[in-house]
Amino acid sequence: MSDTNNSGGARVAFIGLGHMGGPMAANLAKNGYAVSAFDLSAEALQKAREAGVTVAPSALAAVEGAAVVISMLPASRHVEGLYLGDGALMAAIPAGALVIDCSTIAPASAQRVAKAAADRGLAMLDAPVSGGVAGAAAGTLTFIVGGDAAALERARPVLQAMGKNIFHMGASGAGQVAKLCNNMALGVIMAVTGEALALGVAHGLDPQALSAMMAVSTGRSWATEVCNPWPGVKPEAPASRGYSGGFGNDLMLKDLGLAVEAALGTGAAVPLGELARNLYALNSRAGRGGLDFSSVQQLLLKAE
Repeated sequence: MSDTNNSGGARVAFIGLGHMGGPMAANLAKNGYAVSAFDLSAEALQKAREAGVTVAPSALAAVEGAAVVISMLPASRHVEGLYLGDGALMAAIPAGALVIDCSTIAPASAQRVAKAAADRGLAMLDAPVSGGVAGAAAGTLTFIVGGDAAALERARPVLQAMGKNIFHMGASGAGQVAKLCNNMALGVIMAVTGEALALGVAHGLDPQALSAMMAVSTGRSWATEVCNPWPGVKPEAPASRGYSGGFGNDLMLKDLGLAVEAALGTGAAVPLGELARNLYALNSRAGRGGLDFSSVQQLLLKAE
């Protein structure tokens, strides 16, 4: 989290207070921003209130007088519905406000919403994040940004109140493309790490020792060092908590589907990405859709 308070008391509207959005809005409030937020969940609104965030009765009410509007929603349909659907929020956003969507959605959806913003004379960035729930809580997220460079400079103090890394990837939609590339790689790496650990254990190896070796060898990754998929190897990892918390399997499935869709749009080949999408789909059908995506490991275990 940034140590410098550059908020100037600016008012920020925040729409979407889920596992990621809630902590992000709380960090903005901690950094001196006047945050007015809305979510459909009463529980999420109560948590936000306890974190010093002002709760609004609707998204339209939240954006009144806002200098910055931030959204963090589950999928493309939610983002397009919010900004472009019935009672479209875009028409109610104050002139001159900066719009930042931190959701992970289809690049084409991000471009459609950005065009609607431009038609109103509003600057808009797509700024999906990496870092997970822990990063959202700690204020150490990475923002992967698409949109105008000048708009990003306006947004930088706000983003720095919620994260520590900001990457400008290009024009509108580019942030979403880059995020999908990252998550496709992550999904493949997690699945193959689970496969490698299962192979080692099948031959009598200790998963802790195998993971420790891989973590300092050429097979090292975030999956071996931080979010290890084998229960008990990393006490702080979701796998050691019954795969609770973390980044949901069905969210990874959604992102891999978006990556495959993006590949189809350009004729790109993503054979491993498509295979990984099928693995997470199978894991979801096995009843683990709401668990952390590292639970894909369970597909590879020998039945007792």
